[in-house]
Amino acid sequence: MSKRDYYEVLGVSKTASEDEIKKAFRKAAVKYHPDKEGGDEAKFKEVNEAYEVLKDKQKRQRYDQFGHAGVGGAAGGGFGGNPFEGFGGFGGQNVQFDFGGDGGMFGDIFSQFFGGGATGSRGGARRGRDVETNVTLSFEEAVFGTEKNLNITLDAECEHCHGDGVEPGHSLKTCEDCKGSGQQTRVMNSIFGQIQQAVTCPTCHGRGKIPEQNCSVCGGKGTTRQRQEITVKIPAGIDDGATIRLHGRGEAVQGGPRGDLYVHIRVKAHKKFTREGDIILSEEHISMVDAALGTEIDVETVDGTVRMKIPAGTQSGTDFKLSDHGVPHLRNDERGPHIVGVIVDTPTKLSKKQRELLEQFDGARRRGLFS
Repeated sequence: MSKRDYYEVLGVSKTASEDEIKKAFRKAAVKYHPDKEGGDEAKFKEVNEAYEVLKDKQKRQRYDQFGHAGVGGAAGGGFGGNPFEGFGGFGGQNVQFDFGGDGGMFGDIFSQFFGGGATGSRGGARRGRDVETNVTLSFEEAVFGTEKNLNITLDAECEHCHGDGVEPGHSLKTCEDCKGSGQQTRVMNSIFGQIQQAVTCPTCHGRGKIPEQNCSVCGGKGTTRQRQEITVKIPAGIDDGATIRLHGRGEAVQGGPRGDLYVHIRVKAHKKFTREGDIILSEEHISMVDAALGTEIDVETVDGTVRMKIPAGTQSGTDFKLSDHGVPHLRNDERGPHIVGVIVDTPTKLSKKQRELLEQFDGARRRGLFS
């Protein structure tokens, strides 16, 4: 489904002033606010998206020139700048990339939003602790994707007893404290009298069994501290601040599933490029002669050098779009554009001959010899 024109969304003309755009946004936001009776969350998001672009002078200029492609499809879909409280949206990539338990092939990376982190699974079973770590990527690694090897020390299954906590050659026996039920009943005094409460047996930790002889390596815990190397696949197009969850790659625990590993992504700034959603932005400087007469220049992109034509009469601040040289979309194989802003340099030091030529040009212009 194609996006509506942002000016149409706010109900303003393309020549609207900043103040008119702001007033139109506030009116529409109040009208469609989800917390209001009769509000419309979808339209409220659409209004926010339009305002995010049109309130920004540079984004508005690119939108006027290139349409939605010039602003990365709503600048990543964030809801920044919303002056109303009580409603929040997920902006940028504040989402959880949920990878399979093998840490390799990943499934649907948009299956869940960042959250979770519970220490127990359904039914009250013990669960291993979640672990967090950071990975720093270069700008290019974030654009094209990569693999990173993580070396992490965590509680892992004891290799000597294979997690049972039992010394090899021995077996488990029924816990005498809970008689194998894994639970104990405690009587608590309250203002309503005595209350019975079932709690996990502290002796067997809910297993109902205990080792005849504890493992000589882990002491019966079933886990030991181990240094592990984990390979993480970083998807192309990931952005700074995103989080990848590796299911079941956190710490182990006896009698329950492993926790998860959360990998927080940090992307280093590039010396030349900046990024807005799926758009890459850069600037190139040309002389005023090249701007007047037209030329071709070499533009650095993440794909290598691209030859770009500058038409005669180009003004400083003009943007040019290099299609399919931006950031890949996380949901498909398409790529955003690379937008090049051209800056026309005015010379600060002129030779005598250069000054004479410019004065001759200016004199001819004043006499109306050319437009």
